[in-house]
Amino acid sequence: MSARSLVSGNAAGPVLALDEPLSFWGGFDSSSGKVIDRFHTQHGACLSGTVLFMERGRGSSSGASVLAEAIRLGTAPASIILLDEDAIITTGALVAQMLYGIDCPVVAIKDRAAWERLSALPRLAVEAGAERLVITPPE
Repeated sequence: MSARSLVSGNAAGPVLALDEPLSFWGGFDSSSGKVIDRFHTQHGACLSGTVLFMERGRGSSSGASVLAEAIRLGTAPASIILLDEDAIITTGALVAQMLYGIDCPVVAIKDRAAWERLSALPRLAVEAGAERLVITPPE
């Protein structure tokens, strides 16, 4: 599987796969952890504590600050698994890691078939580092 750790850390949680990209700026409420974009197919879904699968982010660079705030508040996904690398999501998770010492590992899986297989599992554990990346169902 072709994959890359964009932000290091360890996390585990239930898998939630978004049907379409999400903008954290205006589409996500950092205080509740819910999708608030009323046009998103998963409007109202709670992302808190999930291993979130999304193809890519959508929209404003301000989304990085919203994601960082959600990580600080404990309402963010536990980890984010992308199909396409996303600088805004990566920046938000890196800022939270540097400012608050809280990890939200971000991984890009370049293989769509592997991404889809993993996104269909009920729970996953993520160990993302510069030298090692492991994504497995937790025991």
